Amino acid sequence: MTAVELSAPEVERLTRRGLRLAQFTVAYNVVEGVVAITAGALAGLVSVIGFGIDSGIESIAAFLVALRLSARLRHGEADEAKERLVLRAVAVTFFILAAYVTVEGIRSLVDGETPESSTLALSLLAASIVVMPVLAAAKRRVGLALRDNLILADAAETRICVLLSISTLAGVGLFQLTGAAWLDPVAGFVIAAFAIHEGKEAWEGELVEDDDDHEASDDDDR
Repeated sequence: MTAVELSAPEVERLTRRGLRLAQFTVAYNVVEGVVAITAGALAGLVSVIGFGIDSGIESIAAFLVALRLSARLRHGEADEAKERLVLRAVAVTFFILAAYVTVEGIRSLVDGETPESSTLALSLLAASIVVMPVLAAAKRRVGLALRDNLILADAAETRICVLLSISTLAGVGLFQLTGAAWLDPVAGFVIAAFAIHEGKEAWEGELVEDDDDHEASDDDDR
């Protein structure tokens, strides 16, 4: 895939769009995190509390991205040294998330914990499954257009939120149908592996290259 040269106004427009998406992510995830932790605590749902903690982690990552995009717009160019540091800070949030999900999954399996039901938690998770894929796709389009690893890392973090929403909803919902309490922690291990992979790519600044390779492969298939 050949990179398309963007005009300065187009770069600014896309950067502002990336900033708005990051700001929306912070606001949405703060609310989501508070509701999830509250609902999880009231129902004794550890997985939902963990989902709320993930929302907090994602808020921090999006806040860092928003700070750098704001600085980029103010100064008219990116401070590459600072943006590399922020990209690595975002990468660390992937590793923290992976560690948390893994530890909680092991603890859940060892203790034999079983999810309980919570209408509020189920509604929140269902809303996340609707909102987050749209948000992740919008971020990815901006990141690819700008060839920007920072925005692509933020998009990847949002995709993990989608996976966690599905996993947690499945763990809480399917247990009511099947009694298989192990589904949630096992799904969590898969998500942890994905988070580690994305964190490694973000740390090394290879997200743009990976997406280019993927699209080139798609073009070859066609």
